[in-house]
Amino acid sequence: MNINSVKFMKGLVKDDPIMDDGIPQVAFIGRSNVGKSSLVNALTKSSVSRTSSTPGRTAEINFFLINQDTYFVDLPGYGFAKVSNAQRDKLTNLINSYLFNKVYVQKRVVLIIDINVGMTSKDIEMFENLKKANKNIVLVLSKVDKITQKDFHHNMKEIVKITCNLPLFQISSKNGTGMEELIDELLS
Repeated sequence: MNINSVKFMKGLVKDDPIMDDGIPQVAFIGRSNVGKSSLVNALTKSSVSRTSSTPGRTAEINFFLINQDTYFVDLPGYGFAKVSNAQRDKLTNLINSYLFNKVYVQKRVVLIIDINVGMTSKDIEMFENLKKANKNIVLVLSKVDKITQKDFHHNMKEIVKITCNLPLFQISSKNGTGMEELIDELLS
């Protein structure tokens, strides 16, 4: 599969008709600064999603129309972010109202884990919540270009214990590792 077109549709801070307009959605979720926006840009070979080295910059649910038939949905990060507690609560409520409201259906939910860090308690909580909600989870291990083999194998063993037999996609937004396989999975 190829991505031939990408268009930013809108950024949302509350419910909107686009959230259930019938176009299949692939949601990207992970902790703050895990590389969600970078992954969207790498997959689309564009700079359509704003990136930042400051955790918590994505403060909206951003909808991107892919190939005129699928939305990539870039969600705010959870966990550590350089924002107030009130803003963090607002972002958490925004994420939960989209992901866990039965009205909104995602074709896939891409849970991104930084392989250098492994699964944090917040990652495990999100994974368990997605499983309970019967979401079609795609697990992505980001930043594989920034880890030693020893640390990779140690972190991978721990992640597999938690996620059981779910396939794991190893990617690097920086050098393109794993992008073709992930695109095929998300758009199939």
